[in-house]
Amino acid sequence: MVTHTKMSMKHHHRGLELSASKSFVSKKLTFFLCIGFFCAGTLFSDRMWPEPEANVVSREASDERLHLVSDDCDSSKKSLKLESKDSLGEAYKSPDAIQTLDKTISTLEMELVAARAAQESIMNGSPVSDDFKLPETATRRKYLMVVGVNTAFSSRKRRDSVRATWMPPGEDRKKLEEEKGIIMRFVIGHSATPGGILDRAIQAEESKHGDFLRLDHVEGYLELSAKTKSYFTTAYALWDADFYVKVDDDVHVNIATLGAELARYRMKPRVYIGCMKSGPVLAQKGVRYHEPEYWKFGEEGNKYFRHATGQLYAISRELASYISINQNVLHKYVNEDVSLGSWFLGLDVEHVDDRRLCCGTTDCEWKAQAGNMCVASFDWSCSGICRSADRMKDVHRRCGEGPNALLAASF
Repeated sequence: MVTHTKMSMKHHHRGLELSASKSFVSKKLTFFLCIGFFCAGTLFSDRMWPEPEANVVSREASDERLHLVSDDCDSSKKSLKLESKDSLGEAYKSPDAIQTLDKTISTLEMELVAARAAQESIMNGSPVSDDFKLPETATRRKYLMVVGVNTAFSSRKRRDSVRATWMPPGEDRKKLEEEKGIIMRFVIGHSATPGGILDRAIQAEESKHGDFLRLDHVEGYLELSAKTKSYFTTAYALWDADFYVKVDDDVHVNIATLGAELARYRMKPRVYIGCMKSGPVLAQKGVRYHEPEYWKFGEEGNKYFRHATGQLYAISRELASYISINQNVLHKYVNEDVSLGSWFLGLDVEHVDDRRLCCGTTDCEWKAQAGNMCVASFDWSCSGICRSADRMKDVHRRCGEGPNALLAASF
């Protein structure tokens, strides 16, 4: 039994030696394998990474080339800036070049407006008026002002009183256009039944006098805001003028004085001239000048913003262009003078309050005698000359500037 025990202890000791030997071998093998894999990995890396290094080099070269191109662009920009500054400097020194550029821009803008107006007429199914056929660019000239006299179908006697006093007739009016650059027309649309007796009567009057500007507009007292918008759009499309004037047919106007007054503001790009007022917003129905949208102006009893009274006002060319371009989105209030004033809110517009544009028929005479000639005269109580068809000649005799004023005028 002792012998058996000794033998088993020997076997156990040898087993331990073998396992220790195996463990030792496996550790050594693992160590050498690690070294081998490390070396193999190093060799593998050395063989595989040259290509990315080449990319890095090419990237650096590309960046360098881009930098050079950027430098070239910068130098080109600087050169172009210097050249443009030199060119602009030369242009600023040449008034003729500036005038030529201004005329070109003006012509293009008006041709665009005319094309839009013609397109709208076609889309609405209306015939395109011959007035929209613009003359050739080479023959288009610049005017001082377009005076549109707002009139109605029932105002034949008023128109005749204006023709007999402050609006030159026939050839004299054409001469005024050619020599002084002043366009004068009665402004009217058409009736609710185009081609009816009212339209035929205006057509017969036009054939005799040739002093109408017909609008693509249905006449009506509650449509005066739309008519005003249509007038400025149409006049701007037809004539390249510094100013566009709207006046009622029951107001007396001294044209030479008006032209001299407007000429003072020729260098102002956006000017709005008239007798500025701020009347109450009338919320009560049934009263004259009732404002259906009174709630937009705040609490009851509030006043309107400043705007020119509707008997006569003038706007510069740039404002007429603004109305033409934005006509489809300009809101129309029931009172046309309020509408016009609202269109200029938020714009950089100079408001000129000129009281010579709204003299009374009782004080225009002594003002004329004192050398302070009025531009326009009317009775505030009637929003025009009371019984103007009968009294226009008398007002013209007392307050008119004289028959030779227009011939001697220089604007």
